[in-house]
Amino acid sequence: MIIGLIMIYIGIDIIEITRIRKAITRWGESFVERVYTEPELSLCRGKVSSLAARFAAKEAVIKALAKDSKGIFLRDIEILAEPSGKPLVHLYGKAQGLAEDLGLDKLTISLSHSKEHAIALAIGIV
Repeated sequence: MIIGLIMIYIGIDIIEITRIRKAITRWGESFVERVYTEPELSLCRGKVSSLAARFAAKEAVIKALAKDSKGIFLRDIEILAEPSGKPLVHLYGKAQGLAEDLGLDKLTISLSHSKEHAIALAIGIV
């Protein structure tokens, strides 16, 4: 008996926190506004390690949606948090369209960071 087929899409990314700090220092608001949504900025309250984790998460989501990532803007992927603190992914624009094309029922994300690195894992399930 065949119950069903499950497809899993996985993306992972790691970034040095100093890369985000340097980008913010060099490009200021133009970098921040190109990458992060207002709710993300409000949630992170300027914590560079949290911003780096969200950057890694956006890259991990793009990798999970790898069908055709051209044209996905980083702001099309929003990483917020449930009241419990669990990361929550919202997709917009082309990212949302790709997820729909893949038939993703669920897209979950895990974030972590140390003093030097931030890492994220995205898993999409069909």
